[in-house]
Formats: sequence, C-alpha cells, structure tokens
Amino acid sequence: MSKKFKVTQLKSLIGCSHTQRATMEALGLRKRHKSVVVSDNPANRGQILKIQHLVQVEVVR
Repeated sequence: MSKKFKVTQLKSLIGCSHTQRATMEALGLRKRHKSVVVSDNPANRGQILKIQHLVQVEVVR
C-alpha cells in the first residue's frame, strides 16, 4: 500500500517567490486552510520540501 501525504496550506503566498507560487499551484493549493492529498514520490517530496515553511504535511495511509 503506497503512502500519501495530506498537504494543508497554512500561510499566504504574499511575498513569496514566483517559483514557490508555481509549486503551490502545481500541488493544487490555491487558498489558505485548503488541503490536497498527493502520492509519495520523489517529485512531490521535492515540491513539499521547497514550500515546507508554508504548509503542514501529514502522512495518510
């Protein structure tokens, strides 16, 4: 059974770089306190690592 991550946006994108904004949009996060479930793969891990100061990550089984 593959792991999944529940990613919740906690902070606003005001003042963030263009690449961080693009990463948030690629993950499907557009508003604060909204969540998405993404699969555990190297690409998604890299995206989460880039915006880790803006989101909360939980492991979903």
